[in-house]
Amino acid sequence: MTKGMAHPNIVYIFADDMGYGDVSCYNPEAKLRTPHLDQLAQQGMRFTDAHAASAVCTPSRYSVLTGRYCWRSRLKRGVLDGYSPPLLEQGRMTAASLLQDHGYHTACIGKWHLGWNWPSGQNASAPADDPAAAIDFSRPIENGPRTNGFDWFYGISASLDMAPYCYIENERPTMVPDQWIEENTGEQFWRQGVIAPDFAHGDVLPHLTKKAVHYIRQRRQVPDQPFFLYFPLPAPHEPIMPTDAFRGKSEAGAFGDFCMQVDDVVGQIARALDEEGLSDNTLLIFTSDNGPERSAYKRILQHEHYSMGDFRGIKRDLWEAGHRVPFIARWPQIIPAGETCTTAVGLTDLLATLADVLSCTLPQDAGEDSLSMYPLLAGKPEQYGHREAIVYQSFQGELAIRKDDWVLIDAPSGANNPEPKWFQERRGYREHDLPGELYNLAADVQERDNLYARHPEKVTELKTLLARFKDDGRSVYRR
Repeated sequence: MTKGMAHPNIVYIFADDMGYGDVSCYNPEAKLRTPHLDQLAQQGMRFTDAHAASAVCTPSRYSVLTGRYCWRSRLKRGVLDGYSPPLLEQGRMTAASLLQDHGYHTACIGKWHLGWNWPSGQNASAPADDPAAAIDFSRPIENGPRTNGFDWFYGISASLDMAPYCYIENERPTMVPDQWIEENTGEQFWRQGVIAPDFAHGDVLPHLTKKAVHYIRQRRQVPDQPFFLYFPLPAPHEPIMPTDAFRGKSEAGAFGDFCMQVDDVVGQIARALDEEGLSDNTLLIFTSDNGPERSAYKRILQHEHYSMGDFRGIKRDLWEAGHRVPFIARWPQIIPAGETCTTAVGLTDLLATLADVLSCTLPQDAGEDSLSMYPLLAGKPEQYGHREAIVYQSFQGELAIRKDDWVLIDAPSGANNPEPKWFQERRGYREHDLPGELYNLAADVQERDNLYARHPEKVTELKTLLARFKDDGRSVYRR
């Protein structure tokens, strides 16, 4: 950062299940338009090789906030639910705690999904075998966002299809979830569970957006204190419930309409920053937690819309589209407008990037897998540090490692979902009986040609490197 410049405001907008091909500046053939994201890319920098640390949401959120791969935590596979205990280790540095220590006001508005401790008690609103039956919702939660560096939290405990269905402000529900709702099916899927009187699934995204816009306008009244807004959206994850203003706006069904609503959310945040005169010195980042849901295959058949873009895989998978995500950054004082960055980066890199912005050094026990992308953002790629490789995690906990153009899937298949036969035939994919998969993305970005048996020396090299990263407890080495 330029010497003498005030610390920037930081805003992360973190979409849920929005694929690489669901943003029109990444996918010109998309059956939906995302004008606000396209404009953000024109005003800033678009990354074409950015990766979530996992192909599912909880571990990717852990990694965004900590700069550490989630497979180093207690969560080795799968995701948390709305009743899970906290995943973030006590005392671990997060993006929020780092910024808080440097004078920022920090807020999380949206989907937490990293667990906390609900207060125990008795609750007659739920069946005896439901987790909610053992919770006293009138008492405060513990070890939530405010324990991990956030001054203010407003949002939901986990995904929008996971009970309990209630808004939480700081440590308490805004209203006690004392009613019961049955499971809903189809695109508007949610699980059965307790729900609060002020909670309606279709209202959640607009409600949280209003809170985020209001927060930005409030912080304008405190010009001497920078702020950090972490805005993890509950959309376009199921239940897919676009509001009336967006129904039928895309050519990709309700999901496409919901993506256009997410795009409008980005526009509202950008507009609030613009109108409050905050844009020039605000680092605004948009990205997604993983690739698109299984319904992506249905959208191809029904609408010829490829949520995975030109890549292979979907959410949960180790193939590229499971974790390759849109990533756009705008910061007019630093980031050149209209640039495209093709360097491979990981969302774990955000913590080290913040440290670079603050001109501070991360301690050795923080950001173990985080390499600052600040030189890339600033248009100085020659100053970018050295990364040996990036690691990705599937839903089942298998790992893949990417070094340069080579990616090794350390499992018999990159699939964690059934891949339809018609899709395999359309893309030219072939099944195999090898113990792993090896691809050269420079020659084969769609991961058609498994080179595992033909390049045993590359397999050994990448397996050895992955083993070292595991043993060392880190993949980025700082002096």
